[in-house]
Amino acid sequence: MTLFEELKERGLVAQTTNEEKVEELLNGEPQTFYIGFDPTADSLHVGHFVAMVVMAHMQKHGHRPIALFGGGTGMIGDPSGKSNMRKMLTKEEIDYNISCFVKQMSTLVDFKDNKAIMANNGDWILDLNYIDFIRDIGVHFSVNRMLAAECYKQRMERGLTFFELNYMLMQSYDFLRLNKEYNCVLELGGDDQWSNIIGGVELIRKKTGKDAYGMTFNLLLKSDGKKMGKTENGAVWLDPKKTSPYDFYQYWRNVDDADVIKCMKMLTFISLEEIKEYEKLEGSELNSVKAKLAYALTEMIHGKEEAEKAQESAKALFGAKVSAENMPTTKIAADQIENGLGLLDAMMLAGLIPSKGEGRRLIQQGGISVNDEKITDPYKTLTSEDFKEGFVVIKKGKKVFHKILL
Repeated sequence: MTLFEELKERGLVAQTTNEEKVEELLNGEPQTFYIGFDPTADSLHVGHFVAMVVMAHMQKHGHRPIALFGGGTGMIGDPSGKSNMRKMLTKEEIDYNISCFVKQMSTLVDFKDNKAIMANNGDWILDLNYIDFIRDIGVHFSVNRMLAAECYKQRMERGLTFFELNYMLMQSYDFLRLNKEYNCVLELGGDDQWSNIIGGVELIRKKTGKDAYGMTFNLLLKSDGKKMGKTENGAVWLDPKKTSPYDFYQYWRNVDDADVIKCMKMLTFISLEEIKEYEKLEGSELNSVKAKLAYALTEMIHGKEEAEKAQESAKALFGAKVSAENMPTTKIAADQIENGLGLLDAMMLAGLIPSKGEGRRLIQQGGISVNDEKITDPYKTLTSEDFKEGFVVIKKGKKVFHKILL
């Protein structure tokens, strides 16, 4: 199976600017391609996972990735898929976020010996003379066409700033620079980047007379059409300080039956032949597939040791033998239980509930246990008696466990 066929079979390919030529590039001699990452946070998240996996697939077939970090474009922020303007970051925040991205991306992409390149578009964007840039680059862009693009069209009702309108020009300029400096002929990105990618392809043709190409990959969506990687506590991050390896594992262990095969195809390197066997399973038979998915992804991001720890803890929990080792933990001071600590307060501290109202509802519906005992009183307080082992374990629903440690 060729690389292009495999990417399509895995459900990764969404659109191409010229499918025949893109297929030829992917299946032929080594090419340099790029994917951009704007450093809007201090960690990559599940939404970036597909891009990283595509980079790894491409690299394994001999192609050279450029991971382009948006030290310049991050000063504006991509309006794609956003109903409001992104928070404006300082240069210091952007630089710090890039340093975090570099470390995380290296878990899947090999940057040694020039096998892949890390670049920062701040190196050329931040020193641009605006009048020169608009005369040289802006003249090639039709505002009418830009406003028809999906990334801008969604913002028209709430208001699109001229500040954000510059983003497409800058991303297109990135492709032109990388084309000149590295002979980069292919830009990849999520399907929400389609309009920006076309902008770069056309700019290269107009400025150099050369052909360049673009390919987008499908966004990671749940079967209900919502983006994957969100929990009631926020995004699922790749940084273990923001989402623990255990919570990361549990997120994938608990995906819907309808999503597990799709996730395995798109996010892992498990062979398609093996996955076809799993497609025959249904209902409770899929639990072992979910566990395999969770282990594979946790190992990819956090390493074998953390994946095994998370797996062992999950096995103990699913077997109803609660093992507190490796469980997500919140530490509290001993004096906090001298007069009793409200269970709702403890759950808020642990991030198990967004509000006390939600906590009361869960307790009244029988969804909360403390040390394996169902709680029916929403005003229960935790005392030293509950902490005989030095900790208590709060269970929410069937699958979420959290340790409160003195």
